[in-house]
Amino acid sequence: MSSARKIKANRANSRFSTGPNTAQGKTHAAQNARSHGLSVSVLLDRCRSAEAENLAREIAGEGPTHKILSLARRVAEAQIDLIRIRQARHDLLSRDLNDPEFRPRSYFKDADATIKMVAGGPDAVLPPPVAELADHTLHWKPQGAEKLAHIVSDLAPKLAALDRYEGRALSRRKFAIRALDMARAKATALGSVP
Repeated sequence: MSSARKIKANRANSRFSTGPNTAQGKTHAAQNARSHGLSVSVLLDRCRSAEAENLAREIAGEGPTHKILSLARRVAEAQIDLIRIRQARHDLLSRDLNDPEFRPRSYFKDADATIKMVAGGPDAVLPPPVAELADHTLHWKPQGAEKLAHIVSDLAPKLAALDRYEGRALSRRKFAIRALDMARAKATALGSVP
């Protein structure tokens, strides 16, 4: 049984973990699931649902039983989810890779610091090292591998979230394939599948 002190501490702690309190915070939190739509079932999207059904029929093969078709649908839904997740990752990375004006988030901090440092006015004479730093910071755009490294660094939290979605979809697909294989083996042993 919890003591009165423990109950009081739990209540105090729960006030800090109940979600956003401000209207702005609540509005922002309400849009969380809209960033990529991967938490929405394949079956709620007509186009994806039809794609999943066609794939399920292809996986199930000729003359499937109701159970085998149902299990094939689970495999197909997980596969379509994997395609969606990989497309979302591709779109996320290619957006910045294809942007010729891309600058990493850290750039804006460095540029802001440089602008503050040289805020003496347009006619201020800067020592050569400071002038070089200011020019480099204000005109720098990463290229090649450096650009990719900055993009991956900036997108790390979103990429990690996509990795979690992908891991779940891979796991669902693996278990669905196992169940389908077991059902086929059982049906073959019973002689109900040609």
